[in-house]
Amino acid sequence: MSYVVVARYLTHPDAQDEVLTLLDEMTRHSLAEPGCRSYRVHQGTEEPRTIVLVEEYDAEADFTAHCASAHFREIVLGKVVPLLVSRDVVRLTPREVAP
Repeated sequence: MSYVVVARYLTHPDAQDEVLTLLDEMTRHSLAEPGCRSYRVHQGTEEPRTIVLVEEYDAEADFTAHCASAHFREIVLGKVVPLLVSRDVVRLTPREVAP
């Protein structure tokens, strides 16, 4: 079983490039964390100000540790969030399909 997080951001006008650059740095840090299986950043094709992160962790505790990390506090909370109009985060567990 894994723990998945999907975050949807809408940047302020003309802030998407700066946000994407910051998230490139965040991706490098996140992928080095214990329990981080993947950390992917996507940009909207119809609305380039829309940015979606899809993150997968071994367990919820790994995501909790991610949120407590110095790089999360510095990059996401300190630099990215002020550039956003909105931020929605959904926490998920994959559905197991019965054979």
